[in-house]
Amino acid sequence: MTLRTRENVAPSAAWSSPITAQRAAAGRMRLSDIQLSDGDAYWIEGRPLERGRCVIVREHDGVIADLIHAPYSARTWVHEYGGAAMRAHRGTVYFSNAGDGRIHTVRPGATPEPLTPEDAGLRYADFEVDPTRDRLICVVEDHHGATVVNDIRAIPLGGGAPVTLVSGNDFYSTPRVSPDGKSLLWLTWNHPNMPWDGCELWVARLDESGMPRDARLIAGGRAESIFQPSWSPESIVHFTSDRTGWWNLYRWDDNGVDALAPMQAECGAAQWTFGLSTYAFCGDGRVVLWACRDGGWEFFTLDSSGALTRVDVPYSAFALHVDARDDEVLFHAGGPDTPLGVVRCNLATGEHRMVRSESDDMAIDGSMLSRPRHLTFPGYGGATAHAWYYAPRNDGIEPERGRKPPLLLRAHGGPTSSTNFALDPSVQFWTSRGFAYLDVDYGGSTGYGRAYRDRLNEEWGVVDVGDCLAGAQHLVDSGDVDPDRLFIHGGSAGGYVVLCAMTFHDVFQAGASLFGIADLEALFAQPGHKFEAHYDAPLPKGRGMYDRSPVHFIDQVRGAVLLLQGLDDRVVPANQAEMMFAALQGAGVPCAYIGYPGEQHGFREAANIARTLEAQLYFFATVTGVTLTETIEPVEILNL
Repeated sequence: MTLRTRENVAPSAAWSSPITAQRAAAGRMRLSDIQLSDGDAYWIEGRPLERGRCVIVREHDGVIADLIHAPYSARTWVHEYGGAAMRAHRGTVYFSNAGDGRIHTVRPGATPEPLTPEDAGLRYADFEVDPTRDRLICVVEDHHGATVVNDIRAIPLGGGAPVTLVSGNDFYSTPRVSPDGKSLLWLTWNHPNMPWDGCELWVARLDESGMPRDARLIAGGRAESIFQPSWSPESIVHFTSDRTGWWNLYRWDDNGVDALAPMQAECGAAQWTFGLSTYAFCGDGRVVLWACRDGGWEFFTLDSSGALTRVDVPYSAFALHVDARDDEVLFHAGGPDTPLGVVRCNLATGEHRMVRSESDDMAIDGSMLSRPRHLTFPGYGGATAHAWYYAPRNDGIEPERGRKPPLLLRAHGGPTSSTNFALDPSVQFWTSRGFAYLDVDYGGSTGYGRAYRDRLNEEWGVVDVGDCLAGAQHLVDSGDVDPDRLFIHGGSAGGYVVLCAMTFHDVFQAGASLFGIADLEALFAQPGHKFEAHYDAPLPKGRGMYDRSPVHFIDQVRGAVLLLQGLDDRVVPANQAEMMFAALQGAGVPCAYIGYPGEQHGFREAANIARTLEAQLYFFATVTGVTLTETIEPVEILNL
């Protein structure tokens, strides 16, 4: 069916928009590893226009400059997801180079120099400088043997063989040396736990040779998650724990553990990557702290008396990186009108400025800016579910009278993760074309307390999918969207939600799965990355994995399915998309498949990000008979 249009009036799914896929893709820079050192700000930029290369950037006296140039790229593959790929210390930056996996050092204006020898079997992350002993402490992932080994090692800065400090468990993170140089702390956990299920915080004294002795377990366990352990300037241990059902901030000393800022809010998050933080130490015993309530973040200071004071900043979408020195605070945040970026804030003056934006070149005109609002609605089983809703907006187009807009629903990855409502050009790409957009924080998401996270235990493919279905139905019932034009997309675990929704339910006309899971049994049976090898909390028991694997039930699919996949993905391998595509094709289901050479888990190259946006738009429009008003490279759709 071709929908007719008249001048300046178009069907909701076919609006013209200046937010092109290419512009949106170019504006999808990834910022990480934000830190302060000697008054300078440092961070890593993952640049789509440089094929995803991760560049270390420094701001010094207001001047921003790259510290490394091609072919160097600051990225680590520990746990496959990486994070904490660099550490700045007294003018020197230590980083993991993606190309060879070696640790390099670099100073402004100089060429990086390798610190570790060539060894493709070793990966490094989560660096900590131990100045007392002139060494770098980090997490090491050793791939030499039949079994991958993770441990904590010390690497002499003057040369010499690495020394293993802590080992024996499946995983480690956050090794930190106390400012007085006397102690070391770290997190550790074992299969099948993930760090947000339960992990342990250990502290040990360092002997004369720098080896940890008399290690003590001070917090955590199989059912208590510890996040971001660190030392105060006075060498007092601080950490966040979810022992009350909420990740809150605590302090530990010889007298025991004290809660510093009890609240029914989340001051932590799922540690999918290294180096995440929600608090930092300032001068005079103060702490800056971010806390999440119902998906939105607030910024506080906590003084030595225990008084908690909210800091008025125009940022409510926080991206889990904060550092501080005295009154200077550096953090990664944005808001409904502001893309995520590096923000510098002075607590004494109240001044703040965006040092670098993830979308510097992607200004969204106010006439087509869709601002999100937080929704709660009855989700699966009647439990409260959460989402962020974006209404379609493009003031230059008059919506078609008498017809509701189509809906594109997003299921985020993880599944133990959350959405972020900072201004995103990829979302505005859809809303400026007439789509309503619903970004669902389904049961299992972070930001709403442990009980909400635990809703997904043994219910993967049920609760998450049920909450997404309920979100779409809520918008239909409220009259906001067209019940006959409902679409869904998502990546990784979100892609699994898409495939489950399209297979086991007849709600969405079409779905786009980005590197999604089609067969749970096959994914966990084949050799894969160690981090998620036994991630079983959300998984059903017994035959449940077969029963919740969409690839086995293709005969139930009623809509059209688009599959997009990185061909070098080591988290969700390409065979998952390929087996699903073969099954759909054989069953006569309208389907299409695009594989991207060189892409891994998550698309990082601008051309591929843009192609993914356009391919989805073309696919959704074609399978529903809508004529597009822009020229897009066609997608080969089978069985249509």
